[in-house]
Amino acid sequence: MPLRGASDEPSERWSHKMAVKTVSLRLTMQGNTQIENITKSVVAALAGTGLLAGIVTVFVKHTTASVMIIEDEPGIRADTKAFWDRAVPADPAWQHNTRNAGEDNGHSHLRGQLQGPSVTIPFLDGAMLLGTWQQIVVVDFDTRSRTRELIFQIMGE
Repeated sequence: MPLRGASDEPSERWSHKMAVKTVSLRLTMQGNTQIENITKSVVAALAGTGLLAGIVTVFVKHTTASVMIIEDEPGIRADTKAFWDRAVPADPAWQHNTRNAGEDNGHSHLRGQLQGPSVTIPFLDGAMLLGTWQQIVVVDFDTRSRTRELIFQIMGE
């Protein structure tokens, strides 16, 4: 049963297509819970689209790194590293390490699973709606340096 007032014709309000822009960023990171602030890179990518309102998704294409929003100051950076070291410690007995010769980063994968690979931030008037102290960071949980690829997908109008 159709909703009252609904019709088969698309509404003028919804008749236009939303723009989707994708920007990539490569970062060389050192692992060991290194934190890299990427807020300025996301701001620049958003500015380059000319879009005024929508959402930005920041996604890291790796299973041993994560994206998060934090208050980026030295104390929080130290606390973040200490938290992950306590919550999911390095341990040669992790099954990833024992079943895959030469691997020592089982804890890195588990940390990435728990934290997740992406965040989504709304924007309005061409500016992200982050709180005063909120910054976007990448955390590299791996046991060695790697080049990390991030995708910023910006949807809006």
